[in-house]
Amino acid sequence: MQQKKICFIGAGNMSRAIIAGLVKSGYDATLITATNPSASKLDALAADFGINTSHDNLASAESAEVIVLAVKPQLMQGVCESLRGAAKGKLLITIAAGIPARRYQDYFAEPVKLIRTMPNTPMQLGLGMTGLYASADIDAEDKAFAGSLMQACGDIVWVEDEAGIDKVIALAGSSPAYFFLFIEAMIEAGVKLGLPEADARTLAQQAAIGAAAMVKENPQLPLATLRANVTSKGGTTAEAIATFEAGGLRTLVDDAMNNCIKRAQEMAGSF
Repeated sequence: MQQKKICFIGAGNMSRAIIAGLVKSGYDATLITATNPSASKLDALAADFGINTSHDNLASAESAEVIVLAVKPQLMQGVCESLRGAAKGKLLITIAAGIPARRYQDYFAEPVKLIRTMPNTPMQLGLGMTGLYASADIDAEDKAFAGSLMQACGDIVWVEDEAGIDKVIALAGSSPAYFFLFIEAMIEAGVKLGLPEADARTLAQQAAIGAAAMVKENPQLPLATLRANVTSKGGTTAEAIATFEAGGLRTLVDDAMNNCIKRAQEMAGSF
């Protein structure tokens, strides 16, 4: 990975995860700066990873080659407007959901080189999944750098058009919460059956980890085959699966993901 001076505007969990992945992979920590109003967050990053920190967004952006915009969507306009002039000719990478690429041109009041990304929270463990979108005017070097940046914390997928980012949100960005909900429901059911909560959690979480690993380690096998391998005809698993199917699980998942995309589109209209 080519090493450039990077400035993270915002020092939340996603910035921390990316910075951790970069430093662990051998990236020069002295080339990384993070900014944030919170001294405690900056002090922790400096102590843990040896990076530079600052409360001055503009000065930090001016000295960087790559600017990662890692603030909440509702704060993005004000932050970008405060950086006008500092972003000219530099690569901008945004991890904010809901804000279309064209809006950044308005925020900065000039054309900017921007790559949209949609990471998810397992990045904090190096197990993230990030979707990326770049318009046709972004060159191969900038795309390669952005891809390598996110690969420091997990896997990546490039989407061909910006609408694909909303699909990434539904399938990966938001989906850790889906799995948390399902595991939570399993634990609650286990407790109702009389298991201690700690044991129910251990059983459910390890089953989820193992099932995900089997999916990843057997890419040649359809999910239906993996499922069938656990589901003896007329057995206990078959009864549970039949209950899920009768309850409309597939339709519910489809509706949830479509509603997720719909909300992302609504958010885009508000910025």
